[in-house]
Amino acid sequence: MALGNGTTENLTAQVAVVGGGPAGLIAAIALKSAGVDVLLIAPTPEESHRTTALLAGSVTALTTLGVWEACTPHAARLAAIRIIDDTRRLLRAPEVHFNATEIGLDAFGYNIENRHLVAALTAHAEHLNIARRTDMALAITSDAASVTIKFAHGAARVRLVVGADGAHSLCRKAAGIGSDRRAYPQTALTLNLAHVRPHDDTSTEFHTERGPFTLVPLPGQRSSLVCVLDAPSAAALAAMSDADLSAEIERRAHSLLGKMTVEPGRGVFPLAIETAHSFARARIALIGEAAHVVPPIGAQGLNLGLRDAATLAELVADAHRQNADVGSPALLARYEAMRRADTVSRRIAVDLLNRSLLTDFLPVHGLRGLSLYLVDRIGPLRRTLMREGVMPATSQPRLMRGEMV
Repeated sequence: MALGNGTTENLTAQVAVVGGGPAGLIAAIALKSAGVDVLLIAPTPEESHRTTALLAGSVTALTTLGVWEACTPHAARLAAIRIIDDTRRLLRAPEVHFNATEIGLDAFGYNIENRHLVAALTAHAEHLNIARRTDMALAITSDAASVTIKFAHGAARVRLVVGADGAHSLCRKAAGIGSDRRAYPQTALTLNLAHVRPHDDTSTEFHTERGPFTLVPLPGQRSSLVCVLDAPSAAALAAMSDADLSAEIERRAHSLLGKMTVEPGRGVFPLAIETAHSFARARIALIGEAAHVVPPIGAQGLNLGLRDAATLAELVADAHRQNADVGSPALLARYEAMRRADTVSRRIAVDLLNRSLLTDFLPVHGLRGLSLYLVDRIGPLRRTLMREGVMPATSQPRLMRGEMV
């Protein structure tokens, strides 16, 4: 096999992508579309009813790769965002509305169930004939020239491993990369539901003393819910009957969308924030939750991961076209430099917002209320924040600009 550095060795592929979630699939598809020989290592995922709010840049990337058309029947437009202070504190923030038309967009993005997104990406990967192993990687070892991935039966050898294998990443451990992690005293309950009133393509986020209670549109008169609570309260809600839980969610939503009916499939997971000390080392590059974990606030998590995937694919594709080493230390250092600022800034913003809801310190409540008041009243500030939230100016790889890698 001819390699990117002009030599010939017995390699399985140039790049192996470990992980079959959206970030891993997008990385594999983008690399294959650029002519890079890719091996996807991804066991068949369990079906999930969780959803993802794909921001405009991520939708552009999926459109550019030829995947979005298969997603559109299952996606709901996010034309507006409403933030409501639902705390019972002395100093409360004003209600704030954001509309995509203010920044020249038809929508901030689209909300889609992960099972439909993964199905569309998987179908496109099969269309591109991306080689795939569905058995688990058991061990990963690097040397100066390559990376070896061992399975129960056999092994693969590549120039670069893309670690898209989640928060408990084998790839991160194999690269010897540590992380900074902090657990929150919060647990998220996630589910989908139907309601009798239209959502009008508007995502509504109630800020409570325990965390956000967020309703995000799905197709038809349906929405997804992320309800952040303390662990005992989340467990109590998750244990309710469908009828009781539907009534409780309607109460917490102040009947904004009328009578609600929860759908099958409930998720409960503790919240934490985590960032890897490095995003790449020893011919292993981390993307998505292998590199960073943030709470489900502001639709930042997966969109960060997709920017990771698009940026890395761009760098690897350029090296491949120049017949250079796709896993070189210089390439990995550049990837680290390109992704660190975006990731750290989003982590800080999400962390501050979340902790501002949890604290009982009155001046913090006042500062948060004043900040939202200024955002609501000062148009240029509000529009700048909206643009940066949807399409960060300094972190837009080619795919997010509508260009192939």
